[in-house]
Amino acid sequence: MDATVTTGTEESVWGGGNKPLGASYGKMMMWFFIVSDALTFSGFLVSYGFSRFKFIDIWPIADEVFTHVPFFHGNYPMYYVAFMTFILIMSSVTMVLAVDAGHKMKQGKVVIYMFLTIIGGAIFVGSQAWEWATFIKGDYGAVETKGGRILQFVDAETGERAALADFAKTLPEERVKHVSSEGIWFQGEGYKTSYSLNEVVEGFKATPNILIRTEYVNEEGEKTVLDRKGSLEKIMEATQVVEGANLVHNEYGHRLFADFFFFITGFHGFHVFSGVVINIIIFFNVILGTYERRGHYEMVEKVGLYWHFVDLVWVFVFTFFYLV
Repeated sequence: MDATVTTGTEESVWGGGNKPLGASYGKMMMWFFIVSDALTFSGFLVSYGFSRFKFIDIWPIADEVFTHVPFFHGNYPMYYVAFMTFILIMSSVTMVLAVDAGHKMKQGKVVIYMFLTIIGGAIFVGSQAWEWATFIKGDYGAVETKGGRILQFVDAETGERAALADFAKTLPEERVKHVSSEGIWFQGEGYKTSYSLNEVVEGFKATPNILIRTEYVNEEGEKTVLDRKGSLEKIMEATQVVEGANLVHNEYGHRLFADFFFFITGFHGFHVFSGVVINIIIFFNVILGTYERRGHYEMVEKVGLYWHFVDLVWVFVFTFFYLV
């Protein structure tokens, strides 16, 4: 005897048609994009984690790299990055309020909250551009050995990091001048710099209070500082001067740190910039009453999903690069 057991209604949960699971085509496509993009960012961050673990004893210390604040001179580790993070999170809050106002068909409030979201995104992108410029320029300088190791300089009296300008000798005969429309630049040995290797070495020898700090991190989480004798021996291994960071050289430490920094934060920054542009388009559509005529503000909700995803990704990037 055949028996059929039913555990619920025969109505399909999926529903099918143009709105599976009750979601519109646009929402479904946005979720597909978010999931695929999340996998991409996950791959980047996992690669960063593997590289950092492999070179953990020589990886740059974030507190010593991201110490700048616009218009202020001094050592302010993580202050500005924390400000950027706060701004981006608050822009996510204003986006939530814009979506909620859209559900209630309150055009005026949608305009206000969308505008605040755009301002927050623009501040973040501008801050990231400034951070990149500061990272690329550098403010201390270092020398690189033949094996690619970075040697930084420390003032033995204060314990603070010393800049090349604090001790490097000016030897005009060692420089090859390059005149550009913005002034005079000097070319070092194989790398564009304001000091040649010979100038740095001679200045180091003539300044007994300057010591060398290697990339290696000790048990206290600080980079190893050599004594004067060890510093004099180590400086002779230098092959070129490095100022700032790029994809080949990095005065802050291992060049992979700079590679990942530029690639991951740049990729995220492109997402934020794209989000700002899309938000501006939606913002003007709201002002023109496009969504009022449609009878819903689903477009605001869809761009809100994207914006929240971008904010969430930054939380992970912030944790990996700046906090861990």
